[in-house]
Amino acid sequence: MGTAATLLAAVAAATPAAPAERTQQPFNWRDLDWAQYALNWGVALVILVLGMWIAKRLSQWLHRALVRARVETTLSNFLRNVAYALLLVLVFVTALQKVGVPPTSLFAVLGAAGLAVGLALKDSLSNIASGVMLIVLRPMRDGDHVVVAGQEGIIDEIRIFQTRIRSFDERMITLPNSTITTAPIVNYSTLPNRRLEITVGVGYGDDLKKAQQLLLQIAQDNPNILETPAPFVQVTNLGESTVDLMLFAYARNGDFGAAKSSTLENIRNRLLENGLSIPYPQRDLHVYHHDADGRPIAELLLKGVTDDGETRQGPPLAR
Repeated sequence: MGTAATLLAAVAAATPAAPAERTQQPFNWRDLDWAQYALNWGVALVILVLGMWIAKRLSQWLHRALVRARVETTLSNFLRNVAYALLLVLVFVTALQKVGVPPTSLFAVLGAAGLAVGLALKDSLSNIASGVMLIVLRPMRDGDHVVVAGQEGIIDEIRIFQTRIRSFDERMITLPNSTITTAPIVNYSTLPNRRLEITVGVGYGDDLKKAQQLLLQIAQDNPNILETPAPFVQVTNLGESTVDLMLFAYARNGDFGAAKSSTLENIRNRLLENGLSIPYPQRDLHVYHHDADGRPIAELLLKGVTDDGETRQGPPLAR
């Protein structure tokens, strides 16, 4: 018995005791270190206010540097806004981390929120992406004369979501940027000169060489027409009532409207002064009337023949 008791005591001593059950203690506001808690929030508030001030100053400094570097206005404004937004994100993350929010959890929440917002605002995000392309690639700039998506006018402002075009009849047209990037863009301001093409029809009986020389002389006498490249004239079509000549001449973008108007006026006046016609479309109609036997209707009327073949005296025809 003594030996058995000794063995049981040894086994009991070698067996580890079972761990005590852990009990979750309820949160007690009195256990909170209020001094440290207030200090963390105070530091976070200072980081937030000071960080926003620094972000604004840095973005303004970047904008001034880009302006001094002669970067296009739309691009410099866009880069300033992007830099300011990135700095604000950094400031908010730093402030939240100071009050105990883990950065990984914050980024996970922001990622999920960004995915949801992206699905809900895919059209708006498409406009933003198109706006970035327009600003970076710069197929057109503020003040350019363009034709895009069937609209013609002067670029008033390129924004991140949409572009405003001022038409020549003083209308403000707003186009989504995604529409612009998927449509052909005709920019008349990219090159300094623009070609003027005017079609003039002369009669088949007129002297073509004389007409060509006259058109060239009109272009050469116009102060708004450039000497180089030199204007030239070609025969472009043999129409129903005219031989079509086309005058090709070049003018600067700013003088294009005046050059076209004065050239058209001078062409009309000089052609008439030199005996050259400007025919309009016309058709000669010849009508032949015969009865069933092939006799002319006019002759039958003179003889007074009726539809049944009987002869009667008809009224005299007017001469």
